[in-house]
Amino acid sequence: MPFIGSKVSIKTTDAQKEELKKKLGQAIAILPGKSERWLMVELEDEKKLYFGGDDSAPTAYVTVSVLGNPDSSSFAKMTAELTKIYKELLGISPERLYVKYDTTHDWGWNGGNF
Repeated sequence: MPFIGSKVSIKTTDAQKEELKKKLGQAIAILPGKSERWLMVELEDEKKLYFGGDDSAPTAYVTVSVLGNPDSSSFAKMTAELTKIYKELLGISPERLYVKYDTTHDWGWNGGNF
């Protein structure tokens, strides 16, 4: 039941969005017990993002929400992979990307909760 939300300051093409979705689907498997089968992805581009008061370079804000509580080392591996993906696909420097992790023990789906 993972969710990845992505906000970037640049315009992205449909091809870039498709590749980003694909790479995020592969990356989610870094977290124990998570897979693309249950992953929901939100991709937003052309957002007004300031980093340190500056909006002159491409910037990204990524949220990763998961059911359960993976260990910190899994999150560290995920951050490394996410920064690599955004650098390679969109040219966003790792120092202009924040990743926020949310964990929960309650997640609703299909009229019920896990």
